[in-house]
Amino acid sequence: MGLFDSIMGNASEIPVSEIQQELRPILTPGEQVEKAYKVFRDGIVFTNKRMILIDKQGVTSNKTELLSIPYKSITRFSRESAGMFDHDAELKIWLSGQSMPIVKKFNKQVNINEIYAKLSQYILG
Repeated sequence: MGLFDSIMGNASEIPVSEIQQELRPILTPGEQVEKAYKVFRDGIVFTNKRMILIDKQGVTSNKTELLSIPYKSITRFSRESAGMFDHDAELKIWLSGQSMPIVKKFNKQVNINEIYAKLSQYILG
């Protein structure tokens, strides 16, 4: 991921093995990381059971918040693909009981359709 993308808040895909090891202490038996994306220090992880948002706080990133979102809590989601002059795609996810969506931006190198299909698989399947 480039420095410019990090500064702009765009996510890039990271190796599953890297994040699987980091999250091993909190994953349930049989839970596997399927896709993972990083935005500067933060991350978005899709497992076969839930979505995990990683928020690393502070200058040294020693403090980390993990927000676990079971797929059944997602009521709707949308994607906006990157355009010719717009270099990022956007994913919006609404949770039950919340009126405002979670919004994440992805750079052009990330296949937003792949993420959308993965959410569809877990939510609609």
